[in-house]
Amino acid sequence: MSDYFNDIHEQARLSARKFIATHVLPHIDDWEETGEFPRDLYRKAGDAGLLGIGFPEALGGTGEGDVFLKVAVSEELMRSTSGGLVASLGSLDIGLPPVAKWAKPEVREQVVPPVLRGEKIAALAVTEPGGGSDVANLKTRAVRDGDHYIVNGSKTFITSGMRADHYTVAVRTGGEGHGGISLLLIDRDMPGFSTGKKLRKMGWWASDTAELFFEDCRVPANRLIGAENAGFIAIMSNFLAERLMLSIMAYTTADIALEASLAYAKQRQAFGRSIDRFQVTRHKLVDMATQVDIAREYTYRCAALMQAGKNPVKQVAMAKNFAVEVCEKVTREAVQIHGGMGYMRESVVERLYRDAKILSIGGGTDEIMKELIAKQMRL
Repeated sequence: MSDYFNDIHEQARLSARKFIATHVLPHIDDWEETGEFPRDLYRKAGDAGLLGIGFPEALGGTGEGDVFLKVAVSEELMRSTSGGLVASLGSLDIGLPPVAKWAKPEVREQVVPPVLRGEKIAALAVTEPGGGSDVANLKTRAVRDGDHYIVNGSKTFITSGMRADHYTVAVRTGGEGHGGISLLLIDRDMPGFSTGKKLRKMGWWASDTAELFFEDCRVPANRLIGAENAGFIAIMSNFLAERLMLSIMAYTTADIALEASLAYAKQRQAFGRSIDRFQVTRHKLVDMATQVDIAREYTYRCAALMQAGKNPVKQVAMAKNFAVEVCEKVTREAVQIHGGMGYMRESVVERLYRDAKILSIGGGTDEIMKELIAKQMRL
């Protein structure tokens, strides 16, 4: 595999591979068409130890700091061939870290362990109908009222939005700009909270994505995560790991498309020979393989920097943009190599091609990543 992984990582990889082969691959086509997967899959993933990676041992996790353990397992989960399933199953990875790090001890101990066991579902709610990447200008308002906050506003495009039990919600508690943002942990059963209809998407069909509404929603004040008006820093610190995961999703999606194309090119006959005997096809496959390898290895380098305690904001943004560009190119070529079959739902490359697009939007768009990189370059 790579010099970055050790025996423990490979054992975790094999465990995740077995989980996908046993519990996911036999059903994933049906779940994609249905638009959801059984909630019980969270519990099975928790039992397999796949949900607690990177979280403190005291809360039921594997421990913090081993970035490549997360990389290895994430690559294998993507072998489900469904980015939507991985996004929903892994919504805790963006919703739960602020809770584990900065929530009140009694809240942290009540909420985190059941989520890591797969008994409860956690989600992150930042994006609003009037703005996506412009986090500093979010409008959802929380006003202190004694021992509660009163929350009014809405969120959209929220992964696991329909069935999450706990939502880490970005709200405005202060003035305009990033200095007035806080995080609140809001439960599904709190008065004034509701969800809209499940959103239908171009890709990630198995992912549960929804709108959230807060109408005079009463949230206990002890559900404040961290200090009041300090939520923007927590949100930004979350983005580094999220963008690394999106890079992994991108190059693994491309790698699956490449493997499918290699297999198809060997068995598809045209003009009396397999299409991998044509130079144009071979060169396409060579270019695809080159791009996937570079995207993977650069993402590994970013993970190594994070493992070493660095804060590689620029490099991770570069990795995300590059890996996503590779993903879009490789999945497009994979469909082309498959010809008419590549346009059919029964072909895995059709799904991979659709799923690829969201990766250039989620976690910060390509354009936002370039602006972030430019700032790091002092341009």
